[in-house]
Amino acid sequence: MAELEIKSVSKSFGAVGVLQNINLQIKSGEFVVFVGPSGCGKSTLLRMITGLETESSGEIFIDGKRVNEVDPAKRGTAMVFQSYALYPHMTVAENMGFGLKMAGEPKAEIKEKVAQAAAILRLERLLERRPGQLSGGQKQRVAIGRAIVRQPKVFLFDEPLSNLDAELRVQMRAELIDLHRRLGATMIYVTHDQVEAMTLADRIVVMSGGVVQQFGKPLDLYDDPDNRFVAGFIGSPKMNFLDAVVSEVGSEQIVLSKVGGSDRNLRLPFRGFPQKVRQVAIGIRPEHVRLGSGTAEELPVTVSFAEELGDVTYIHGKTPAGGSVIIRSDKARFSGKDDCTVALDPAGVKLFDADGRRLREIGV
Repeated sequence: MAELEIKSVSKSFGAVGVLQNINLQIKSGEFVVFVGPSGCGKSTLLRMITGLETESSGEIFIDGKRVNEVDPAKRGTAMVFQSYALYPHMTVAENMGFGLKMAGEPKAEIKEKVAQAAAILRLERLLERRPGQLSGGQKQRVAIGRAIVRQPKVFLFDEPLSNLDAELRVQMRAELIDLHRRLGATMIYVTHDQVEAMTLADRIVVMSGGVVQQFGKPLDLYDDPDNRFVAGFIGSPKMNFLDAVVSEVGSEQIVLSKVGGSDRNLRLPFRGFPQKVRQVAIGIRPEHVRLGSGTAEELPVTVSFAEELGDVTYIHGKTPAGGSVIIRSDKARFSGKDDCTVALDPAGVKLFDADGRRLREIGV
């Protein structure tokens, strides 16, 4: 296990900036997930940690030691890539031990380390097979085993499950959680799948445009996002966003009008609302939107379609302004298009300004 610290790290390829002033402190034994859309810089950051990319500026420390100039093989990291990259002519045991063999370790020690890793990953009966005789999940376990035998300080995973089908991804996520629990190792995992991030992580780093948008526990990001990007990226289904106009500002509450392009108003408790802000976006998750009873205060919605998943139904609709809204219902059943009204739970509302910044009450 090892602590990892990233101080003011930036990366540019020529005139193109990829990462901007990244500062992160990852605890020993922690499972941290870097998540964000394609091109946000998360894989580049992972490659800099392991030494496959050099920093344009900033410093990286592993267990308190600056490693910027340290050779990748001597940093104490091991990386598992999206591609299994197994040698087809070698057995599972040979693939797992190949890196140790190239480093000149004794055969007996290699055999012992491979056996230990195989036991952890339940690969004992597959050690004499070749990659062509393995399933996708088994191949990925071999790739992870190749990292385990190196006994690294930090495990790095670069979208290792993206080549697997949906069912196998779920299974492998459970296996990775169990592996982390048993090894107690520091693990950093890159994915664009926010559900995967929420499932695996002790803490999540949300990235966009080469910048860390927020770093925290999964449910903290879900319940208390710092900005509109994080609010919209974390959660499935995604958070609803409705435009509104601030028509009244009091010391303890505000009134929003033209909610979702309708003629409806919404009164919200809010201490210390900025007086100059007039255009806002209401952010509210589907579980905080309920089907209404048709009263004048509720927001009219035209239903487009419904996802009936058995235990829950997600109703997809349009507001008067044409914006999308998703309602979670445990009982409703819809067919075709229906008009309805919805009520927004004030306790679930987050407010964002025109630049996407979260507007917070004073003292909250």
